[in-house]
Formats: sequence, structure tokens, C-alpha cells
Amino acid sequence: MEKLLEHFVTLWVVIDPIGTIPVFIAVTAGLSVSSRRKTALLAALVSAGVLLFFLIFGQLLIEALDIGLNSFQVAGGIILFLFALTMIFGESKQVVEQHEAEEEISANRPNPAIFPLAVPSLASPGAMLAIVILTDNNRYSVADQGITALVMLSVILISFVLMLLADPIIRLIRHSGAAIISRVMGMILASVAVNSVLSALLEIMKTGQL
Repeated sequence: MEKLLEHFVTLWVVIDPIGTIPVFIAVTAGLSVSSRRKTALLAALVSAGVLLFFLIFGQLLIEALDIGLNSFQVAGGIILFLFALTMIFGESKQVVEQHEAEEEISANRPNPAIFPLAVPSLASPGAMLAIVILTDNNRYSVADQGITALVMLSVILISFVLMLLADPIIRLIRHSGAAIISRVMGMILASVAVNSVLSALLEIMKTGQL
């Protein structure tokens, strides 16, 4: 039971359902209520699929490519930092609305459910790393890994519910409030990204392992 609680807390922290709410509000501020619900569902399904992939194949993939966990964490931190910059210095709501018509007919329009909600907000590099570590084939049995998968899916489900509850928040704070949250969340995300990179670099210097 203690190990189960430990895994739940670990996955809760790295997936961060609460921290996903401002990101969800920021990237879906211009969408209708039904579109936001579809976006939340797709984000939950995709993030669950990505994390399940890493749960099953992550360790094999990293070992096959000879990629160190610290190197993986540095790369993920850099990606998060670049995304944080777009949240801080991105286009205003008025500019976004001017491009909305073109984006609607663009076949290459990025889907906010995929990026940034599913990856890297929910299925973050930290979450990918955590799920690989918590299902280490050398330390955990198949049964233990199955339980960890259920714990991970429960956290994703909670994230989905919280994203659905973001609708009344959007109605309350309106677009100007969403813009403010986007900038603040960008600062927080940038700090998290820098901390992730520095932690990995310190670990590399301490152990000498990438």
C-alpha cells in the first residue's frame, strides 16, 4: 500500500493535473464548449497512449538507442522551456482571432489536444521518465507494472475531469484572464524546465553518466 501511494504521488507530481488547467484554458480560450470537451478527451487519450507506450517499450527503446536518462531529461527540459517562451511572448488574443479563419482551413493546423496538452503538458518528459523508472523490468514484476499502469490511468482520468471543469473557469475569467494565466503559467513552466535541465546536469556531473 505504501509503494502504491508513493507511485501515485510521483505520477501526480510529474503529470500535474492541476498545472494542466491553466495550459488548457490558455490553448482552448477561443474554442466552443463542445470543442473544449473534445480537446480534453483527446488530450487524455493521447497522453495515456504515450505513457502506456513508454511503460511497455520505454526502457527497451532507451537502452536500444543507448540514450541516458539524464540526457533524455535535458532534452525534455529544453523542449518545455521553448514552449514556455511561446506562452510568455506569444501572439495576443486579438492577433490569434485574426488568423482563426485561416487556421480552420489549414490542413497543417496544430491540434492543441496533441500539443501542448497531451505532450508535453500531461505526458511530459518527466512523466515519461517516471513511468520508465517505476516499471523497471529489473525491479518490478509484471503485476507491479500493471498496478502502476492503473495508477497512471487514474491520474490521467483526474486530469480529464479537471479539464472539463475548466469551462466555468473560462466563463468567469474571460479571455483577458486566460491571457494573464497563460503568461504566468509560462513563467512557472519555464522555471520547471530550467530546474529539470539543471537537475539532470548536476546528476551527470555527480555520477558521470549521461
